[in-house]
Amino acid sequence: MKTLMTGIGMGESPRWHDGRLWFADWKAGEVIAVGLDGTHEVITTVDSFPFSIDWLPDGQLLVVDATHKRLLRSEGGELVLHAELPFEHGCNEIVVDGRGTIYLDNVGFDFPEGEPAAGFVVRVTPAGDVRREDGDVMFPNGMVVTPDNATLIVAESYGRCLTAFDIAGDGSLSGKRVWADLGDGTPDGLTLDAEGAVWYADVPNQRCVRVAEGGEVLGTVDVGKGCFACMLGGPDGRTLCIVAADWPGVMEPDSRTGVILTVDAPAPRAGWPG
Repeated sequence: MKTLMTGIGMGESPRWHDGRLWFADWKAGEVIAVGLDGTHEVITTVDSFPFSIDWLPDGQLLVVDATHKRLLRSEGGELVLHAELPFEHGCNEIVVDGRGTIYLDNVGFDFPEGEPAAGFVVRVTPAGDVRREDGDVMFPNGMVVTPDNATLIVAESYGRCLTAFDIAGDGSLSGKRVWADLGDGTPDGLTLDAEGAVWYADVPNQRCVRVAEGGEVLGTVDVGKGCFACMLGGPDGRTLCIVAADWPGVMEPDSRTGVILTVDAPAPRAGWPG
């Protein structure tokens, strides 16, 4: 295991894009890109907590602004409105599939103070229509889409499982099912590999775990810090990039224990985020 970057406030939403790892520092309100040599730069700032990132097929950066309940798009170096997200609670994670359909998730309650309730997935069509999808999920978190654009897999942090939906030609979801029961696992961010396995980051158990459909554990990386998200990247897609921080110490206002760690993975990245 190698350390790529330190001094991060609270890292989330890592994505491999254009030869670098991009991620959101929630405390700093910054989108940061870092190369495998450790060189990094701030790409843009975001006035939101939380927020997450992905890209449209044409290369435009998307930012989920949970605080102001909107989806932003980078245009001419500025963040402009892409879609309003008219839901009671702000959306969190994002994934864009290969056809340009955007999926977001909403935890469904006022986290962390509110009474837990079922959340849901939101679909934003390429035409800009915003629709809530059927199928309650308990604290939806990281999401991936399979390479054939046929399946959306969602981390249910409170359900301790990965949940799958079938994706229709218009991007709508159906066929909700448990893709993997994780036992004591608490999944956060996800990344999918070419062998059909999913890596999930686990904050309380301080690890990243690779699982097959059905729940068989194929590998575990113990980190010693809370793991918030992970992403396969690098030139060949076989570098697992892990965003982690001291837990629960990361919740202290002045804590900057966040790090990005890398470790070799047995199979390259596949599907989306891509």
